[in-house]
Amino acid sequence: MSKPSRIAIDGPAASGKSTIGGLLAERLNYVYFDTGVMYRAVTWVALQRGIDLADEEAVTVLAQRIHIEVTQPTLLDGRQYTVYADEEDVTWQIRRPEVDRGVSPVSAYPGVRAALTVQQRRIGQAGRIVMVGRDIGTVVMPDADLKIYLDASVEERARRRYREIVARGEPADYERILRDMRRRDKIDSERDTAPLRPAEDAIIIDTTAMAVNEVLAEVERWVYKCDP
Repeated sequence: MSKPSRIAIDGPAASGKSTIGGLLAERLNYVYFDTGVMYRAVTWVALQRGIDLADEEAVTVLAQRIHIEVTQPTLLDGRQYTVYADEEDVTWQIRRPEVDRGVSPVSAYPGVRAALTVQQRRIGQAGRIVMVGRDIGTVVMPDADLKIYLDASVEERARRRYREIVARGEPADYERILRDMRRRDKIDSERDTAPLRPAEDAIIIDTTAMAVNEVLAEVERWVYKCDP
């Protein structure tokens, strides 16, 4: 049985999709592409350039003009990939708390999504890819061979994000992270354009009480069960 060539992994923030997507792509020798980094890069650059994130027109113009590139890791500092925005390495900057707070409104703008979705689809059509995001199975690759939706309680997801920030040696406030994550969940699930939701034919996996190796094993079970 042949493996699915285009795999979509969706889910809310810190549900484990980036970690699992990266590990799965490595196991399969597929391209790993976390589409969320594009929206984060736009958000970070907007903040750095003093663009008001509430100014939809200005943020959309930025998304249309900025050059974003995602490559294999260029440094051995725990990153899964390297993200460039206009040739500047912003891999860790796009994980900062201010980006966490601002990325959902930015990603809800139809013009921003349209500008970045075109590029995501082009990359996905090449196949042999694990694409991770919030609307891959519903919008970007609705015809993906396998669709996975990872979820977890918001408290557990906030704890994961807290540990991630602390591990980088940066200050973190769990309660603030939890508030930001609840707010982000609300925005992502209620936006008019590509709201966060599982595709009708997605495999839903609750990762709240699961270790990474357990989640990966469950996803792999579906990979080899799938008949594209």
